[in-house]
Amino acid sequence: QVQLVESGGGLVQPGGSLRLSCTVSGFTLDDYAIAWFRQAPGKEREGVSCISNHDGSIYYARSVRGRFTISKDNAKNTVYLQMNGLKPEDTALYYCAASPQLATVYPIVPHEYDYWGLGTQVTVSS
Repeated sequence: QVQLVESGGGLVQPGGSLRLSCTVSGFTLDDYAIAWFRQAPGKEREGVSCISNHDGSIYYARSVRGRFTISKDNAKNTVYLQMNGLKPEDTALYYCAASPQLATVYPIVPHEYDYWGLGTQVTVSS
């Protein structure tokens, strides 16, 4: 069955970096759009970045553009989110999600995605 497992979260100081990983199973990575979302306490789930399975296009939320980079390694069935220049407002539970077909690629919205991991916590604090 389809599974997504996130890892790489942790506590980091402002300005620091983390790399999140999303390891998938049960499907071929190229056949699915993959996105990263985050949700802070009391806030709605926010789409951070995605890779389209249609043409490989990459999208970022305005709040992370220039600081975060999404990439994938098909051989390892893994999608990464490199996060640099972290800010306290980046603190959240980060999820990866997958969809075989998107009606809308951008903005990155939760209802477009069918499969979800359990999340990994990122805390940015001094």
